[in-house]
Amino acid sequence: MRTPRNRRALALVLAAAACMALTLTAFASGDGEAVSSMYATFWALVPPIVAIGLALITKEAYSSLFIGILVGALFRCNFAPVATLDTIVNDGLVSAIEGNAGIFLFLVLLGIIVALVNASGGSAAFGRWAEKNIKSRVGAMLATFVLGVLIFIDDYFNCLTVGSVMRPVTDSHKISRPKLAYLIDATAAPVCMIAPVSSWAAAVSGVASDLDTGISGIELFIRAIPYNFYSLLTFVFIIAIAAMKFDYGPMKLHEMNAQRKGELGALENIEDDQGSSKGKVMDLVIPVIILFVLCTVGMIYVGGFFGVDAWGGTECAGDFIGAFGNTDAFIGLPWGGLLSLILIVIYLVARRVLSFKEAMACVPKGFIAMVPPITILTLAVSLKSMTSALGADVFVEGVMRGASSFLYAMLPAVIFLVACLLAFASGTSWGTFGILIPIVVAVFEPSSTLLTVGISACLAGAVCGDHCSPISDTTIMASAGAQCDHVTHVSTQLPYAITVAGVSFVCFLFAGFIQNAVICLVLGAALTIGVLLAIRMLAERKSGR
Repeated sequence: MRTPRNRRALALVLAAAACMALTLTAFASGDGEAVSSMYATFWALVPPIVAIGLALITKEAYSSLFIGILVGALFRCNFAPVATLDTIVNDGLVSAIEGNAGIFLFLVLLGIIVALVNASGGSAAFGRWAEKNIKSRVGAMLATFVLGVLIFIDDYFNCLTVGSVMRPVTDSHKISRPKLAYLIDATAAPVCMIAPVSSWAAAVSGVASDLDTGISGIELFIRAIPYNFYSLLTFVFIIAIAAMKFDYGPMKLHEMNAQRKGELGALENIEDDQGSSKGKVMDLVIPVIILFVLCTVGMIYVGGFFGVDAWGGTECAGDFIGAFGNTDAFIGLPWGGLLSLILIVIYLVARRVLSFKEAMACVPKGFIAMVPPITILTLAVSLKSMTSALGADVFVEGVMRGASSFLYAMLPAVIFLVACLLAFASGTSWGTFGILIPIVVAVFEPSSTLLTVGISACLAGAVCGDHCSPISDTTIMASAGAQCDHVTHVSTQLPYAITVAGVSFVCFLFAGFIQNAVICLVLGAALTIGVLLAIRMLAERKSGR
């Protein structure tokens, strides 16, 4: 009989053997051509499928992602061994580190700030306060949800801030870390995608602004909000499962272990330090406020709100929304994070809850805590590069244009599915709507309500696929924020995300014909609650109750 461990080992051995066989074949044939024979075909989607499949089977992210990168590089280089190695190192790993240096810096800064707050005793004090004032598990989950909704500026910032603030609260009420990771992930990208003032709104408006729609990019984004069924119904879903005190799928086991055995599912290498006995609630609240304010200032500063943007332009001076549309989060967030770190150190030392030496000891602790998400993010971005180089976007665009002629009224639902699959395979919602929005605009009439519905379907599908994908940077950040095993987070949230995705698909089917956001949202909310009640009823019957 094969144990789960044996099956995981067998899967890895088989994958490695397959890759080795391909490599040996390549040695016999020599280096390949510059253009892959698999470019813009279904094979362009195989590398992320391999990585995702292995991750779900083996429950191990690092090797799964690397094997996906290896497969992608082999496909790209027509199985030439030397070119494959060059591609992995130069076009994959090195480019990923260079291109994401800003966000890596922000992660390290966040890790140090979290370590400082923990060492000051602020997190422990907040946990004690929350234990007294938040009386139930439902209240703790809803508090996490509300905080996630309030921090709508950026999904990275959302994940890490909500995680660091709410971990003591959810731990005190025996809510598992996978459940916390889901709550963080489900209020990060979804809320950013319906917030007009956010880095995501800026990205969407930037893509849409150059297209012939007759309206500005930000106006098109705002019009699309009521039809973004996945984001809005995710909020309904969170409130419903919290109020119903109900879980299903792999999440149910983790929640039962947390409540009955106290096994929260936290990462083993994370120290649970209560910090200084002098710490108070304000030693967490004030650093969070400092971080929020300065990161917002950093974003609009880079975007040119105060006069000149990072590229020397002055067109966004005094324009808050315009500055967000023009900003670069990879520069703005580290800018705000660095200033925040300096001020937080000064504040905590001045408060005498930490000495300067103790504060500096938090620097390596914070860095170490962020090594796993940085590693996973590097591998995930490398895999995205392989997928892009294989022309996955070109393949998807061809499929979409071919379908548009005979599925016009149903096209929003089709767009939603395609966006889901593309974002799931590529791990990027921004890349997904960057590819699909121009296609949607070309398919529908500029004055048509279907254009708004189609744009919403594209954005909702991008969020959904991003939410489900183990190689998504937002999913990785949610795991880091909750200090939860990444693959466990993915496997536990998949049934929840798929449930909301199914209801959203039905809503987009109706929206293509009805074109009324209110009716479709009411229908979607009713379906979401109805599906949950049906799942609970089936679970009760199965258990014999």
